[in-house]
Amino acid sequence: MGQAKRRIGHQGVPGAYSDLAATSFFAGMDYEKKAFPYFEDVVVAVMDGTIDYGVLPIENSSTGGITDVYDLIRKYHAYIVGEKIVKVEHCLLVYDDTQLEEIREVYSHPQGLSQCHAFFRSHPFLRAVPCSNTAEAARMVAERKKRTLAAVAGIQAAETYGLSVLMRGIQTNQSNYTRFVIIGKKKEISPKADKMTLVVTLPHEPGSLYRVLSHFDEESINMTNIESRPIPGRPWEYFFHMDISGHETDEAVQRALRGIQGERAHYTLLGNYEADGTMSHL
Repeated sequence: MGQAKRRIGHQGVPGAYSDLAATSFFAGMDYEKKAFPYFEDVVVAVMDGTIDYGVLPIENSSTGGITDVYDLIRKYHAYIVGEKIVKVEHCLLVYDDTQLEEIREVYSHPQGLSQCHAFFRSHPFLRAVPCSNTAEAARMVAERKKRTLAAVAGIQAAETYGLSVLMRGIQTNQSNYTRFVIIGKKKEISPKADKMTLVVTLPHEPGSLYRVLSHFDEESINMTNIESRPIPGRPWEYFFHMDISGHETDEAVQRALRGIQGERAHYTLLGNYEADGTMSHL
């Protein structure tokens, strides 16, 4: 990624999980960060050169793929150049010494609210209100200074906006992780790259997906994720985003990709990058 000062962008305000992912991935490097309101703003900024790299959430271990991000990366022809996995611990954040029985509305990103569904089910007097970002929810609660409001966000958001942590770890799944991708305008592949993301378009006929996947099986290539996304203008036809293990120069990978093309399928490489080994150490 070169030695010049890197311009990094992420969605959401300071204190968001995307901010934490950016700080963790680029730790030890010379960089400056810029926050953007929406996922698409980050991708556009990468592609027009406003920033060098963008950090976007793409998958959560509790709620699955973040489809908007898959679509945006493909739409703008951005490249994935890295990934960072962040453990998500949602906290109930309040103004001053607000108590649980005083709260009526709880703000957070829809994903954050969804990941705490058991908490809201056991506290039916709390109304979950979606907003653009977990840290934005925390900032709003801090600014309004109302004891009837709370936010679901990370501990870093509480520290950033001076809120009190009323409850920690309210997410339903205690093994809750979000995978963030680092995107750039150009393809960057290091010798350590061991993970590939592809977009595959298949013939619209029986067995086409099975035949494509069989080539990975024949070459003993591990697939770590697959997501289907609708093809615009072609009802009930889909792109398939696939994460597989390997480097594009591996002979087994090359044979599998040639086999896919032989099935009249088309693939686009979105990135070949080093997988974050965080999960392997848990």
